[in-house]
Amino acid sequence: MKTPSPTQDDTVVSPDIRPAGAGITPEPLRFAFAIPVYNHEENVVQVVERALSFGFPVFVVDDGSTDRTRERLRAVKGIRLLTHTTNRGKGAALLTAFSAAAAHADFAITLDADGQHDPNHADRLMRAVEPHERPMVVGCREAMYAPSIPWTSRFGRKFSNFWVWMAGGPRLSDTQSGFRLYPLPETLWLKANARRFAFEVEILVLAKRKNIPIHQVPVGVDYEPGGRRVSHFRPFVDFWHNAFTFTRLILTRPFS
Repeated sequence: MKTPSPTQDDTVVSPDIRPAGAGITPEPLRFAFAIPVYNHEENVVQVVERALSFGFPVFVVDDGSTDRTRERLRAVKGIRLLTHTTNRGKGAALLTAFSAAAAHADFAITLDADGQHDPNHADRLMRAVEPHERPMVVGCREAMYAPSIPWTSRFGRKFSNFWVWMAGGPRLSDTQSGFRLYPLPETLWLKANARRFAFEVEILVLAKRKNIPIHQVPVGVDYEPGGRRVSHFRPFVDFWHNAFTFTRLILTRPFS
């Protein structure tokens, strides 16, 4: 089967990810990057350009930035820039990207725009996809208990891991990681309610309830002291958003 070229449908495929079986040549998988952005003017261009190096479509959602993020993104050639006029939350930005990417890709690779993820590790996520499988893959950040890791990240990871499992979700070592691979359009069909950071934990529970396979692979993380990383996670406010989401998921578990 001839692999389409990027000039035919503006979509790049990876024909070597899924092996052929029993003399049947499978359809090659199509991947795209989905990057939510909010006030990341310092790091976003570097992150986006490294994602572009894969040759996949890159969908960037500016979630109502008030700094120079949008100006800098408009200068980057080759991305699909989508915008929210106001800040609607990380979950809402991801859903916007997924909706746009679903026509071009079978899977969306998500990573944060703050520079903590190494886009080169996306290959690890893609290679976790087994033949004829439609999984979610979570990149579990290594060295998350090093001294340079903020205490909020260390505590939040343990808290989230436990309550995702209690709500009927998968047992994972890093349920708060934003470096993931999502199947499209299946992720959109899950109808998650959360629109901010809690989206990333809710979607894991919903996927498990619908028997979507969920894998985890190790990925690197960069939390170097003195770096230019900007996080918009609000420990108190977002903790309660997550707590509300977990409560709702636990209460609805018997009816799922």
